[in-house]
Amino acid sequence: MDYFHLQYPKVTCQWLAQNLNNPQIVVCDCRFQLNDPQWGYQQYCHNHIKGAYYLDLNRDLSAPVEVRGGRHPLPDTNHLAQKLSAMGIIRNHTLVVAYDDSKLAFAARLWWLLNYLGHRSVAVLDGGWQAWQAAGYHTDSTQPKLRQSLFVPELQTDKVVNREEVKLCQDSPATILVDSRDRDRYLGLREPIDPIAGSIEGAVNSPWKQVTDERGYLLPIAAQQKLWSNYSAAPEIIVYCGSGVTACVNLLSLELAGITRAKLYPGGWSDWCSYMS
Repeated sequence: MDYFHLQYPKVTCQWLAQNLNNPQIVVCDCRFQLNDPQWGYQQYCHNHIKGAYYLDLNRDLSAPVEVRGGRHPLPDTNHLAQKLSAMGIIRNHTLVVAYDDSKLAFAARLWWLLNYLGHRSVAVLDGGWQAWQAAGYHTDSTQPKLRQSLFVPELQTDKVVNREEVKLCQDSPATILVDSRDRDRYLGLREPIDPIAGSIEGAVNSPWKQVTDERGYLLPIAAQQKLWSNYSAAPEIIVYCGSGVTACVNLLSLELAGITRAKLYPGGWSDWCSYMS
C-alpha cells in the first residue's frame, strides 16, 4: 500500500525537507560518474542529504560485466533485495526517494529497477542534489545505520526485453524502438564509450537529456507528453541507450506522459554492438 498517494513519480525538495524524518521514507543518493567510478561515493561521504543511503551504479544497480549483456547488466535480484532490506525498505510500504546530480541519469535507474522489482512507491527528487543545496536544506556526512527489514521482490518481467526480442520486433510496425542517446551517437558520428559507432536499425531517436531543463528539473507534464506525441498510440515501445542507464530517464518521462507500457532493453547498444565485432 502506498501511504503517500503521489500523483507523479517525483517529489520536490520542499516536500522532501518537510517529510525527511518520516520513518517510512528512505532517501537514496545515486551520484556517479562513468569516467570516475569512485567519485560518487566520495562525494556522498563528504556531504549528502541527511539520512540518505548510497547506492553505487556498478556495485549495487548493475551486475558484473560479461562478454555479452552490455556495460551495465541488470543486478542480481537477491543481491539488490538484500541491500534494500538493509536500508529498511519494505516493498510498497516504504517510499524511496532517489537523487543524483546528473539530470536523473542514475536516480532514474534506481526508480526503474524498483518498479521492475514490483516496488511502486518510488520517486525521483526533482532538481536533484543541486536543487537541494541551492535551497539550503540540511546535509551532513554521517552514514545512517543499517536497518532490519525484508524486501521481497516481485519481478515485473513484462518491463524488460532481451536482444532476441528486439530482433523479432525490428520490422514490426506495432513496435517503436527508441534510442535515448545523444543525436550524434545515434547517427554514428561519435562514440566515446563503445567500440563501434551506430544505432540499432529501425530505431528512432529521443535523447534523454530532453526530459529535464538545464538545471535538472523535469519539464512540465504537457512537455513530457509532447516528447512522445508521435508514438503515444504505439502498441509497444522499447527504449534503449548505451547500457540501460540513461534510457530509464526516458522511461520516467513516458510514465509522466501517461504511457506505462514501455519496456527497457537493458543491454542497449553496448550489448547489440558486441555481436558485430
